[in-house]
Amino acid sequence: MNTIGLRKEEKAFETRVAVVPEHVKYLSSQHGIKFIIEPSAQRTFSEEEYKLAGANSAILKGSRIPIVLGIKEMPIDFFEKDIVYIFFSHTIKGQKQNMPMLKRILNTGATLIDYERILDSKGRRLIYFGNWAGIAGVSDTLRTLGQRMEKRGIRPNPFTGMKPTLQCKDLNELQDVFHSVKERIERNGLPESMTPFVVGFSGYGNVSQGAQRIFDILPHEQVPPDLLPNLPKSKDKLYKCIFKEEHLVEPKDPNAKFELQDYYEFGASKYNGIFHRYIPYLTVLMNCIYWSSKYPRLITKDFIQEHWNDDNRRLEAIGDISCDINGAIEITLQSTTPDNPAFSYIVSKDTTEPVVDGDGILVIAIDNLPCELPRESSTSFSKTLLDFIPSLAKADFTVPFDELQLPEEIKDAVIVYQGKLTKNYEYLQRHLSNEENQH
Repeated sequence: MNTIGLRKEEKAFETRVAVVPEHVKYLSSQHGIKFIIEPSAQRTFSEEEYKLAGANSAILKGSRIPIVLGIKEMPIDFFEKDIVYIFFSHTIKGQKQNMPMLKRILNTGATLIDYERILDSKGRRLIYFGNWAGIAGVSDTLRTLGQRMEKRGIRPNPFTGMKPTLQCKDLNELQDVFHSVKERIERNGLPESMTPFVVGFSGYGNVSQGAQRIFDILPHEQVPPDLLPNLPKSKDKLYKCIFKEEHLVEPKDPNAKFELQDYYEFGASKYNGIFHRYIPYLTVLMNCIYWSSKYPRLITKDFIQEHWNDDNRRLEAIGDISCDINGAIEITLQSTTPDNPAFSYIVSKDTTEPVVDGDGILVIAIDNLPCELPRESSTSFSKTLLDFIPSLAKADFTVPFDELQLPEEIKDAVIVYQGKLTKNYEYLQRHLSNEENQH
């Protein structure tokens, strides 16, 4: 019988699981896969629920269980030779903070598969929590903005008193929170000083779809970006605007036309960022896009410095769901946590303060948003992973990489194999080298 280990999570607030008890039971009975879970009082599903599903519990390190599934980064001293580890490693951009972990995986002769790189033929992620991040992100952003409005005495304030996402027992309760906000808007309206109240969504993938799913409960009108300058002031509804790639950049060559695949291939070498043109019309920005340094930023510090001195500025809050530090939103200088979700970017000092009413833009940048709805997000994630687990369980990870029998989507997500970077990820060597040179 093939065996898979489910590692305990140790980061604060992280209670999600890769495979839920319902799917453990199915995979055990239908595919003969045995599951071993690490004991944990932090997991959203109890040990008893797993035992009823047929799983056993044991410490994974030293057990020689061949495949270990987790969610977040694993401790450096956890990795062992010839073991396959599958989790969100946050290494594919050469993230500095995780290069020591990647180096350890290489040095121990282990194998690393990253959920983030399990893609379909069009490059879309197949294993994800993104939609749940979007749901929680919008909730946290509007609730925190409501706190800022309250401190400034801005009324009517339909967002005041919103229950934190983390305290909602499930999505149904969170939806009830949004229905209450809807009723307050219909009854009392929005504050005149904040109309037109425009919420922009950058991107249209899983994260953005999740964010819009919960936002759409509120009374709103969807408008295209080109209509933003001429929106009427409305106290009884919000405006929603979705931004696609063609709204974010334009070719540097004035005679060229925007081509999506050309932009993906060449990024900032051929395209300039133009998103700043829309910022003056937004009240809230929900950043839902994947970003790397290959592409122009959405918002730069230089722009914010200039914009903050504009008497007509409207932008109050940025829900940076993607949470790339100094990334697409350059003023995201740090990540936040579900119990303290926001900081104010103090424009005059280029620094942050852990307050909602500082002299600057409010930024919500929680790096593990789906943990705020752990049971439902875990169940959804486990379902996306379900069809791949039998192939993983029966694969022979002792053979050379060229002979490894795995679905193409999974094989393309193997970053390290038997202690060596695979061809697609050899570029990470320069990030590892840079880290070594700095020490």
